Parts: sequence; C-alpha cells; structure tokens
Amino acid sequence: MEVHTFRADTMHEALALVRRELGPDAAILRTREVRTSRWFGLLPGPRKIEVTASASVNVPSRLPSLEPPRDALTAPLVAFGEAGLNLESPSAETRNLALHGEASVREVRSRLESMEHMLHELCCRNGTQSGRDWPEGLFRLYADLIDADLSEEEARNWVERVRVDAACDHIEEPALLKTRIARMVESELAVCGPIRLSRGQRRVAALIGPTGVGKTTTIAKLAANFRLRENRRVGLITVDTYRIAAVEQLRTYAEIIDLPMQVVSAPREMREAVQRFAGFDLILIDTAGRSPKDEIKIRELRAILNEARADEVHLVISSVVGAKALRQIIDHFQTASPTALLLTKLDEAPSLGGLLPVLSEGRLPLSYLTNGQNVPDDIEVADAGKLARMILRLENVAGTAS
Repeated sequence: MEVHTFRADTMHEALALVRRELGPDAAILRTREVRTSRWFGLLPGPRKIEVTASASVNVPSRLPSLEPPRDALTAPLVAFGEAGLNLESPSAETRNLALHGEASVREVRSRLESMEHMLHELCCRNGTQSGRDWPEGLFRLYADLIDADLSEEEARNWVERVRVDAACDHIEEPALLKTRIARMVESELAVCGPIRLSRGQRRVAALIGPTGVGKTTTIAKLAANFRLRENRRVGLITVDTYRIAAVEQLRTYAEIIDLPMQVVSAPREMREAVQRFAGFDLILIDTAGRSPKDEIKIRELRAILNEARADEVHLVISSVVGAKALRQIIDHFQTASPTALLLTKLDEAPSLGGLLPVLSEGRLPLSYLTNGQNVPDDIEVADAGKLARMILRLENVAGTAS
C-alpha cells in the first residue's frame, strides 16, 4: 500500500492537494494538526493540517465490527491444510504462518481504528458532533462542500444538519444529500422579486454600491428590459459625475434604447430632475461608486436619494468578493438605507460558497443577478432555488446541471 502525507494551512487546501496528486477517489487514512518549527527547530512555527491518504486503499462505507471474523484467523491454516499439511500436529513453520496471519488481522483492525479516529477528529473539531456518526457518504459530502468554497465550519454544520434530517437509506448517496442541502439553503435565501410597476403610478429605483461592480451596465439592462420588452416609459438620471466618461457611457445606452436622461451633480438638482419625468412609469438612478469606508460620501449619497424620494435602493455588489468584504459593504452602506441586494458578475466568480454565510443571514433580500456584459441580456430575477444550486455547484451560471 502506497501512502502519501500532505500538509497545508487548512483542511480545504489539504484536501485539494490530495485530489490533485492522487485523484478524486483517494482514501483519507488520517488527519491531524501538527506544529511546525523554524530556525533549525529552535523556534515554533505555524500549525498545519496533516492528511495521510492513499490511492490504493478502498475505504469501506461503514466501519465494521472491531472483533475479527473467525475465518480471518483460520484462513492461513485452511490454506496449508488444502496443500496437504497435517493440521492435527502443525509444524513450527505452520504455527509461525498462523501467527503472522493473526498479526495481519491486528494490523487491519488498527487501521480501521485509525480511520474511525480520523472521522471523529473531523467532526469533533470546534465542538461538532462525533465523527462516529459519519459514514463514507457524509464524509464525501463534506469534501464536496469544501470544494464548493464553504469554510470547514460551515461544511461541518451543513453535514450535521442533513445527517439529522436525511433518512437512513439515503445517508450513503452524496447526490441525494446534496440535493437535500440545496433545498435547505434555498429556504434560507431571502429574495424580493423584481421592480414591480403599476399603471398610473411612478416608481423610482436607485442603484448604489462600491466602484467597479457594474452599476451603469446593470442600469442599462434594466432600462432596456422595461422599455423594449414591457413597453414602459422609462427615464434615466445619473449622478456619477466623478468617473471619467461615466455620463457618456450611460448617454450612449440611452440613445440606443431611445430614453431621456438627466445629469445631476448636487442634491438640489435631483428633485427638479425627478419632476421632469412626471407621468413616467419608472425612473432609474445611476450613482457614483463609493468606498464603503468613506462615510462622508455615503451621507452625501443618502441626501441625494432623499431628494429623489426613491422607492427602492438596490445595493449592487460583485459576486467575486468574499464574505468578510460583503459584510463590510452592507454595514457601511446602511446609511443610504438599501432595500435590496443586487449580485453582479456571477460569470467571473470562481465559486459562490464563500458568500453563503452572509446571504443566508437575510440581512437584505436579493432582487436581481447578472452574469455577463450583454445588454439587455445577462440579467435575471433572483431565484433562491437556482442560486442555492449554483452555490453548491449543482448548476452552473448558464442554468445547466454541473
């Protein structure tokens, strides 16, 4: 049996090394946390996750009884008996071989105990439930969730939840377990639907957010869909006078779609611009990107939106940011009173699992998702079920099964 040892900073990185070097069917034999050293062993180094794996071991689905079967102990004697040896009075050589067979059984038992201990460690770290309750199907599910970019703690929590919820006959089928988790994730993702218009009632919707998240392109997509596909009267207002060529970019879109546009540079001009669109169905407001840490600029943004009396304020964020950055963006933009979250650039994100902890908190419901630069395409109303499947990599951005 060829055994390999891998070390990495996290379990996620260690499993990635195992899969890359030994393939997706490699068996994990042992995992532990080790302390490294520096300066020729004189100083302690950072802690590492050490994983022992093999591509030639077939790990059983459930750990068998630790009591060795009787046949395993007598197999060497039977084999020599069939070869014509006298089992009534075994020779010294035969007795040695029998003892060797018994030692082999003890070695197998030891390895099984080691694997059981490994599962115990994986589940018990940070206070989670005993790994003795995890058969192979759940461990494979745990590895898949880490591959989807969920943190180790999040992956363990979801595995424990599905373990409690799933029927015993489905516990060994990762595909069914993953589908069950997708339904759980779906139930925790808040969505608010699209911008809804009523005849004879004007709606004002503004897009805010950091720089470079795609607000102007998203405004153009929304305007084109409401104007060309729903035949609504749409007006555009931009206050993005800071970015070079930002006004010209939106003006180009407005001319192509045949929409009127107003440019506003101060709060006092916003009320007049909105009044010029009296009788319209929808007014879309494009704002300048603000740094989440620039509280003064965000307060100015709030003053402009107050003058516009916006009915909806969509906080636009890129799906390539991590959970920590997303939380910071939501926290800092609370001053502008956002009502929904609009997730862009799904086509550029390597994975969405890192966003799950924040999205499942439901701090802001999701309104739209965008997955490209094409206008008026590459935008859709947020669907919790589809987003859950994309987070777990059961479905890709194009809507097809992974």
